[in-house]
Amino acid sequence: MIRLLSVVGARPNFMKIAPILSELNKFADVEHCLVHTGQHYDELLSSNFFADLGLPEPDVNLQTGSSSHAVQTAEIMTRIEPVLLDYKPQMVLVVGDVNSTIAAALTAVKLGIEVAHIEAGLRSFDMTMPEEINRKLTDAISTLLFATEQSGIDNLRNEGVPTEKIFLVGNVMIDCLLRHRELAAKSPILDRLGVSQNGSTSLPYAVLTLHRPSNVDDPKILHGILNAVNALADDFPVFFPIHPRTRKNIEAFGLSRYLVNTEGATRSGIRAIDPLGYLDFLSLNDHAMLVLTDSGGVQEETTVLGIPCLTLRENTERPATVDHGSNHLVGVDSDRILAAARSILQKPVRPFQCPPLWDGKAASRIVAILLDHLQHDTSG
Repeated sequence: MIRLLSVVGARPNFMKIAPILSELNKFADVEHCLVHTGQHYDELLSSNFFADLGLPEPDVNLQTGSSSHAVQTAEIMTRIEPVLLDYKPQMVLVVGDVNSTIAAALTAVKLGIEVAHIEAGLRSFDMTMPEEINRKLTDAISTLLFATEQSGIDNLRNEGVPTEKIFLVGNVMIDCLLRHRELAAKSPILDRLGVSQNGSTSLPYAVLTLHRPSNVDDPKILHGILNAVNALADDFPVFFPIHPRTRKNIEAFGLSRYLVNTEGATRSGIRAIDPLGYLDFLSLNDHAMLVLTDSGGVQEETTVLGIPCLTLRENTERPATVDHGSNHLVGVDSDRILAAARSILQKPVRPFQCPPLWDGKAASRIVAILLDHLQHDTSG
């Protein structure tokens, strides 16, 4: 019997682990434990995703909650150590770049347990980003490194990682999207927001997401972004599912004037809405004429959906979305954001390519490599 333990903690993790668990369920000789650290504790940011993605209830919920990076990481390590000691997995699977990822990986390795990092090798080359620190450290201590795109392979090789540890497998986030796109099309979100009738889009709209500290913790930067998007929203609504922390900052900085809070109204403006579940958010993006975001996952999803995306950052750890897809890096300058958006909207949408292996089969490749590695270790 092969014993694995997977760790999730924030909403992007759930989309990435769901296809892996679905694939693992095909093997009777694999026993699996799902640990939710509780890094995202809000119902709309966590539990709804388990329901939307058909994920089983976690076997263990550490209920860590929110705190500073140091306190949260330490708390996850403290709480997951007895779980690992009790369950004794042969390998721990971690995904992405959140605090739960590095905390679980570091605890496992110190206990002599191998780690597989799903979404390895991505680099923004911006060490002011907490995610960049988490990515680099997790890669440095992992046994198996599963990359989503060629840049990940190149980065790991440049960092001296042995070739036999690195695998280009595709993108499990896209596995999840392709499996749920048809179901998401049945979401009532467009009717509820007043931009469609009976599922048929009747009014143009855009989507905005903001959550990175560099954007939402600096009042000057946040003001500039909202000012640009507000000017863009003179002609059509821009729907803004607001992360609780982002909403808190908007209120604290006196920027609430930029938000329109009424659901169902067809008026223009930045329309503040509550965080959405996975299926609702996928449907909303799938029918948008433009998405503005600072999220890495949204850059990937819009590339596959063929929706023009403006990334409100000066860098991206996902260059394949720019090289192959619909993503444009525009930074946070208000004039630059507005000019890029208007330029895109004046042009017909062109077809976009998907990066290699973004075909919905990444999970099957990952599980095949995992099982081969572990069976080889057992037989050896």
